[in-house]
Amino acid sequence: MTDIIVIGGGAAGCMAALAAARRGARVTLLERNPKLGRKLYITGKGRCNVTNDCAVPQVLRNVPHNSRFLTSAVTRFPPESVKAFFEGEGVPLKTERGGRVFPCSDQAADIIDALLRALRRARVAIVQDRACGLLLEAGALAGVKGAHADYPCRAVVIATGGVSYPLTGSTGDGYELARALGHTLLPPRPSLVPLEAEGDLCARMQGLSLRNVGVQVKNSGKKTVYAAQGELLFTHFGLSGPLILSASAHMRDFEREHYTIRIDLKPALEEETLDRRLLREFEENANRDLHNVLEHLAPRLMAPVLAERSGIPADRKVHSITKAERRRLLETMKGLQVEIRGPRPIAEAIVTSGGVKTAEVDPGTLASKRLPGVFFAGEVLDVDAYTGGFNLQIAWSTGHAAGEGAAQYCQGEDA
Repeated sequence: MTDIIVIGGGAAGCMAALAAARRGARVTLLERNPKLGRKLYITGKGRCNVTNDCAVPQVLRNVPHNSRFLTSAVTRFPPESVKAFFEGEGVPLKTERGGRVFPCSDQAADIIDALLRALRRARVAIVQDRACGLLLEAGALAGVKGAHADYPCRAVVIATGGVSYPLTGSTGDGYELARALGHTLLPPRPSLVPLEAEGDLCARMQGLSLRNVGVQVKNSGKKTVYAAQGELLFTHFGLSGPLILSASAHMRDFEREHYTIRIDLKPALEEETLDRRLLREFEENANRDLHNVLEHLAPRLMAPVLAERSGIPADRKVHSITKAERRRLLETMKGLQVEIRGPRPIAEAIVTSGGVKTAEVDPGTLASKRLPGVFFAGEVLDVDAYTGGFNLQIAWSTGHAAGEGAAQYCQGEDA
């Protein structure tokens, strides 16, 4: 009989299994896919953004929801511990812009191979099966019911992920296991997800990528809910790219709110400076059409859009453009407005927001408050963060805490 069954072989599940085994527990890792870590293979565009090289307070500042719940877990297994773990397993790491940490090889497979080596050394049994339910005897946990067999155990760590990227196996199984125990589930919503726009403005610029632009997201009450600079991409449906994915994490109430994104094409320039630049371009190209001059100031695909939004015919000679029209053009360049219809489907989201209500889980051990011996880790919980390695940090930290908590439970220790 095994002591602990860990359900789910993603980042949180692998770390939970390792943490429990290293405390002397006999652990079986149950994974429905033939290989562990399928979602890890696609994180960071296949490079695997392992964590963010920052202190605990900065990790928590990048968690927009339920960050206090994570304080204990992240403090006990912070980014420096994650880095030390993988470098100790023979994976050299590097830190890039924004503190993002990647393997030097830029290969997510190196991270997965390191986890596999560590699991084997820790004598964790890896079994391919799908957990269909928990086995109870006289109201107490007795094991896990799998699709192919039953697995008796003393403790269970549920680390099945959310419902984003379902082809990797994240199909919400953990939600059903938690619901059967009486846990409250916050409805899963897409987070870190591309956004669909109203109208055809974005489709007209499909494929255009902009770097070093600013965005400001406003809700129905004209309140700014997010503002930052970075990179975005125009698509056939709307907007994508790192800046937009981060912005989406702040747009949490599409049922009651309407969101507008304003794109600042020249965030480094004050309005007066940009106006002088426009005036200089107009004077030097007085007899040229507006669209020709705009191509000096913005990508070619944007020129007709900027002219249209400014209310100036694209074929107007710039010497005939009035001061008021130049002002409208400036305001458009400093605030190109895109009305957002909503997020793309949750299957396209990087992470799932929502899940097991954190008030029903012990923040120190990640133990269920509904049934002794059950623990949760990773995206199945109602926690998520912004881009930059913070979501994987949550997975490592909560997995480590849940694994140790489950081992302590099996050994009769006070968690």
